[in-house]
Amino acid sequence: MAAQLILRKNDFFASASQSVAVADRYPQNVFAEHTHEFCELVLVWRGNGLHVLNDRPYRITRGDLFYIRAEDKHSYASVNDLVLQNVIYCPDRLKLNVDWAAHIPGFNDANSTPHWRLSSNGMNPVRQVISQLEQESQKADPLANPMAELLFAQLVMTLKRYRYATDNPSASEQEALLDKLITTLAGSLNKSFVLEKFCEQEQCSERALRQQFRTQTGMTVNHYLRQLRICHAQYLLQHTELMVSEVAMRCGFEDSNYFSVVFNREVGMTPVQWRHRSRKAA
Repeated sequence: MAAQLILRKNDFFASASQSVAVADRYPQNVFAEHTHEFCELVLVWRGNGLHVLNDRPYRITRGDLFYIRAEDKHSYASVNDLVLQNVIYCPDRLKLNVDWAAHIPGFNDANSTPHWRLSSNGMNPVRQVISQLEQESQKADPLANPMAELLFAQLVMTLKRYRYATDNPSASEQEALLDKLITTLAGSLNKSFVLEKFCEQEQCSERALRQQFRTQTGMTVNHYLRQLRICHAQYLLQHTELMVSEVAMRCGFEDSNYFSVVFNREVGMTPVQWRHRSRKAA
């Protein structure tokens, strides 16, 4: 078995005292499973891909936000024009008297939720802070590290202000239409979704929304929902003893045979084969 890839501090931080830095991924290519000697915040700006975090697959696109601990193992696959930024930090190097655990999920609690979404309203404020943080982290003067850490504190609080849980539709009621659509899709894993009805409810143009969705995510609405369901099916197959037919029902497929056909087409193997391989690898 190949040794686990570990990303080292020395390769990403300018000095042994630097606490925060920004690692751009324009674009993010396929990246093998790895852990880190540091923690990171992952923000997705556009495109799509498959993010596997601690053996759980997530179909990611614009607005997805992850809080990654050093010991977490994750990888990227099936990427399509995926643009993201990693804000990396070393908890042991942070000097400010800030209650970091109150603002960063997983800072002290391994059981906290790592996956959130960033609202469209929060995109620009977050980008601005990250841009300032990146500039400071590249400077060599004595105040660069303290300034970068101050900006990091501003960033984590800004993210807290604009983030919302992926399974909380009410959290996006006041947000942009695209946010509402993505949240509704995430809540439609085991039930039908009709875009026409969604557009009638929101009093918007179905054609314009389809185009906006494809421009920002690189996928059609139906493809994105199908990918969400397949990711959920992979998780259930690996971590539960549910029959394939029950997994199909919980992932919005009334016909288990059709589910197997779609799963095979998207993953390259049947649900039973995938369950066997994933458990053997674990």
